[in-house]
Amino acid sequence: MASKDRAVDAPHLRASDEEREAVVERLRDAAAEGRIDLDELDTRLEQALTAKTHADLAVVTADLPSRNLPESQEFLLLKGGMSGASRGPGRWEVPGRVIARGGVGGVKLDFSRVECRLTEVTVEAYGETSGVTIVIPDSWAADTGGMDPGTGGLKDTTTPARLPGTPLIRLTGSGGMGGVVLRHPNHREQRKLRSNPTRDRT
Repeated sequence: MASKDRAVDAPHLRASDEEREAVVERLRDAAAEGRIDLDELDTRLEQALTAKTHADLAVVTADLPSRNLPESQEFLLLKGGMSGASRGPGRWEVPGRVIARGGVGGVKLDFSRVECRLTEVTVEAYGETSGVTIVIPDSWAADTGGMDPGTGGLKDTTTPARLPGTPLIRLTGSGGMGGVVLRHPNHREQRKLRSNPTRDRT
């Protein structure tokens, strides 16, 4: 359920930091889409960052199209287990929240072929013993500020450039012992994408 919808249902409830950040991201997207100018963006950003309740946030985005935000109730859970687990590189439906636990087999999460209409996807990655690898398209960007590198570390080789209308991956969790890798498709994966761009197998 989107933040705007929750604000209508329970306008008196206090807004969380995550909800404020989601609205901030929506406003930045609206500016990139030409829906609001830069002066209006600055004004609305200040309102969003100082919002106390859901009603305060709803006012800021009341005249903008609804978007699915990361607080969607649907989520995907991947556990590495003994033999590992993966999602992608075929097309798959991306929920607002993904939880990946490396276990002893490792997890690979590949977004390179998905068509995602969300403005933001929260990925909780826990490297545990064998690690988690996350692959995002070149046009996507990630925020790793909420990630604890743990002993295994976080290796982020993605670029900060993000095309308007593409999702932001908000990475949280812990590297554990196995670590977490965040990257764009490598040369071999890029060749496969170019040679068979419509491949649907996951």
